[in-house]
Amino acid sequence: MTTARILVVDDEPDVEALVTQRFRRQMRTGEMEFLFARDGHQALEILDGTADIDMVLSDINMPRMDGLTLLVRLNEQHKDLKTVIVSAYGDMGNIRTAMNRGAFDFVTKPIEFADLETTISKTMEHLKLFRALKDEKVQAERAHATLSRYFSPNVVETLSQNPDCLTPGGERRHATFLFTDLADFTPLVESSDSDVIVKLLNAYLDGMTEVIFNHGGTVMKIVGDAVHAIFGAPVDDPAHATRAVGCALAIDAFATRFSAERNAAGIPLGVTRIGVNSGPAIIGNFGGKHFFDYTAYGDVVNIAARLERANKSIGTRICVGESVAEQMPSFRGRPVGTLLLKGKSQSLRCYEPLSEDRAGASATAGYTAAFALLEAEDPKARQAFAALVGQYVEDPLTMYHLGRLLSGETGVEIELTEK
Repeated sequence: MTTARILVVDDEPDVEALVTQRFRRQMRTGEMEFLFARDGHQALEILDGTADIDMVLSDINMPRMDGLTLLVRLNEQHKDLKTVIVSAYGDMGNIRTAMNRGAFDFVTKPIEFADLETTISKTMEHLKLFRALKDEKVQAERAHATLSRYFSPNVVETLSQNPDCLTPGGERRHATFLFTDLADFTPLVESSDSDVIVKLLNAYLDGMTEVIFNHGGTVMKIVGDAVHAIFGAPVDDPAHATRAVGCALAIDAFATRFSAERNAAGIPLGVTRIGVNSGPAIIGNFGGKHFFDYTAYGDVVNIAARLERANKSIGTRICVGESVAEQMPSFRGRPVGTLLLKGKSQSLRCYEPLSEDRAGASATAGYTAAFALLEAEDPKARQAFAALVGQYVEDPLTMYHLGRLLSGETGVEIELTEK
């Protein structure tokens, strides 16, 4: 049982004795506890030095500070309190003024104690409800802040309105998965001061998650410098593949700038590699009731992770599966090849998405023509890729295919072994 702590503010000398006598049973059983003050000034002093006072019963006509002035001060300094005015000045003018200044109720003198007890009970019930709603609001705001660490703002808003979709369990649905990794970060950790690494990693991950959220993605996991994200869950999004590719290009732009800035400052930061794949997976909160772990399971997820690692072999920074490109009517990019990933029995057609400028460049047109010769196993493919390498020396994928041709390989079937 919770004790109702009530502060009575009245300058009449017999009020304390009357209240104590009338509510002696409730005081003895611990239902109520009363404190007394002679005027508004003393009341404020008691409130400042005493915790957990629930309500105030205040007269109007008192020396130094009257009850109506006290109401103003209580509304400014003690908003959680409920105040009931108990006064002989029960005309409509005083009642209206009291209510406008924040009084919860008004009881006239001489006091009818049965009426006062009912008013106290009603006030305490209202206060209980008010505090419960306040606690729920605090918990909701805390939950909102927690969700904001994982989900984009629009997803958080949807989840706030329908929190049941994050209860433990999962469902099979189509989505697009994005995996990133920062090259050569482990050696950098081993050779750098901890303060440098902490500051560097926090800035990098802040930028990465901001890009993901800006494209409507959800961060499933952050493992060291690697980020795992999902598009199209927990909120359905028919354009999940388009958003994921747009996000991959934006991450690449951010990471390239970030790396260049750190290299200029003497910190040898590598490139960020990105893999993207679409398909059905079991997605949900698998952390049980004690731990929140929103994640996805399925072959499509594993392939996204392997496509990220495939970049290291083929020289790209972004590699997406054909299931991604097929969902995008306006996909801009170039074919990488048909990759047989480690541990897979079937090969997968893959692409490198490109920005609008790169997609329309003459270098891309030349690559596309050379790749067509490669796919047809035309002997002219080697000459075409050699000409491109001579013309565009900063294209690792072109150099990769030329290297394959020079070593005697043909066609676009590429078997990869992860390093």
